[in-house]
Amino acid sequence: MTEASTILERLAALHPKKIDLSLDRMYRVLAALDHPERRLPPVIHLAGTNGKGSTTANLRAILEAAGRSVHVYTSPHLVRFNERIRLGAPDGGRFVSDEALSAALAHVEKVNAGVPVTIFEITTAAAFHLFAENPADVLLLETGLGGRLDATNVVDTPLASVITSISLDHEMYLGTTLAEIAGEKAGIIKKGVPVITAPQHGVVADVLDAAAARLDAPIFAGGEAWSVHEEHGRLVYQDEDGLLDLPAPRLLGGHQYINTGLAVAVLRATGLAPDATIIEEGLNDVDWPARLQRLTSGTLFELAPKGADLWLDGGHNPAAGQAVATVMADLEDRSPRPLVLIAGMLTTKDNAGFLKPFAGLARQVMTVPISGVEASLGAEELAEAARSAGLPAEAFASVEDALMTLSSEPFDKPPRILICGSLYLAGTVLADNETPPE
Repeated sequence: MTEASTILERLAALHPKKIDLSLDRMYRVLAALDHPERRLPPVIHLAGTNGKGSTTANLRAILEAAGRSVHVYTSPHLVRFNERIRLGAPDGGRFVSDEALSAALAHVEKVNAGVPVTIFEITTAAAFHLFAENPADVLLLETGLGGRLDATNVVDTPLASVITSISLDHEMYLGTTLAEIAGEKAGIIKKGVPVITAPQHGVVADVLDAAAARLDAPIFAGGEAWSVHEEHGRLVYQDEDGLLDLPAPRLLGGHQYINTGLAVAVLRATGLAPDATIIEEGLNDVDWPARLQRLTSGTLFELAPKGADLWLDGGHNPAAGQAVATVMADLEDRSPRPLVLIAGMLTTKDNAGFLKPFAGLARQVMTVPISGVEASLGAEELAEAARSAGLPAEAFASVEDALMTLSSEPFDKPPRILICGSLYLAGTVLADNETPPE
């Protein structure tokens, strides 16, 4: 166990709840740290249900191609906590080192002096301390949960507020309707600060428009102020400043056209967009692990049936299930193979809703528990949810057990295997496969 891991264990015990949405504790810790949130590089603040990570990955790739140093804050991590904090550098950023992370965590632990604070709040404070102490041109700052009361929502005047696709998720914290959830996400909108949004519909668009109008924040809405579509295998982006002919998204899925277009729209709205040649260079270098990631080597890969097509995705709500199922259907049209899901999910998610889009597409679902995660749904319970969604399902002890079972089964063609349902499962798989994010 690293020193940082030991400190994180102590910090996690400071508050009885893992999630307790409020900004009061955050303001107190930041004051004790001499307000690092006031000494950050220009901030692009992102909220949304799906697409934050992909939009962030596109933004970082383009900005770094333009020679800018970019800090990045994301959550959750997949394998190591360090993945949440990326420190920018002129030659490209790096995950924070164990030594720097340990020092930052020890510092915030000392100034907090044992006062109750959630783990996300105090680690976000540590990230702000690191970002303030290390120069960079831009900070890409993702919310953890919601927006209005999220621990990241302490930056008074970001460069831009960005809202990706909004759908139902985290209802126990954010509300049970789209309007309530959109209202929480809209909480990152600041007075006079430009708001750039993915295409939204109905009540979600209404809520975001109203929030922007109330705060005199110019809004650049997808489908109105900017648009994007596929044409001849390319991405065509258009806004009032003109049209860009760009490469197709490096990340798979039709939904990635929206996420890529949103990143370009953000850069255009903030004056950070380089010329089209540099944007193209950046888009060709985008990487975002566990989002329709193809595994082609590693310990788990070797357990799969010979010739199998092995994929990993961390999406976990019905909208993500629909997006991933659409990609799998497209792969089936182009290269038919029997599709098998290996799924593990949390008790807090709409499990049947996530799996339902795969009905009629997947041959079977092999359900597994997520090792070391308290909120993991039992494999048999998840199998029942899969059956209720119209899918044949069987429970297994682990991903390894499921892969070895598949290797002993006869297939006319090597199967296409999708490991899915949770970022926690994806992180476990990348660790066990010995292919962690870099």
